[in-house]
Amino acid sequence: MPTVSEVMTPDPQSVPPEESLRAAAELMQTLDIGVLPVCDAGTLVGMLTDRDIAVRSVAGGLVPESTCVGDIMSPDLVFCTPGQDIGEAMKLMGDKQVRRLPVIDDDRRLVGIVSLADLALRQGGHIDQAVRDISAPESPRGERP
Repeated sequence: MPTVSEVMTPDPQSVPPEESLRAAAELMQTLDIGVLPVCDAGTLVGMLTDRDIAVRSVAGGLVPESTCVGDIMSPDLVFCTPGQDIGEAMKLMGDKQVRRLPVIDDDRRLVGIVSLADLALRQGGHIDQAVRDISAPESPRGERP
């Protein structure tokens, strides 16, 4: 089975934690993406999604021009490494219910990102279980059926 390095998007765009939400949202719009890795001096420290911006910022009444990415990013990281088998990456995505995984090296430096779409294009039928796991709704207690 191929490794993550064979299917990932190398050198993804990232933002620093001190970037304003407005600038991050504009970058997402320009790049037509819904997630940005957050890196401090090249080291991955979090992920910012369009949902983070909408739910944690806008719904919370925060001002996009004066709120920093680091204030609302998701610091609980789920990631993989370039040498991992893509089957492991798909399982991790399903277990953690994420559609994108940052790819980091041994120094925790961001080297790529692998998405469900990347895997679907390369793995076809093998991705069915990952899609089901990622899409399974959680119960009110945070459990999946």
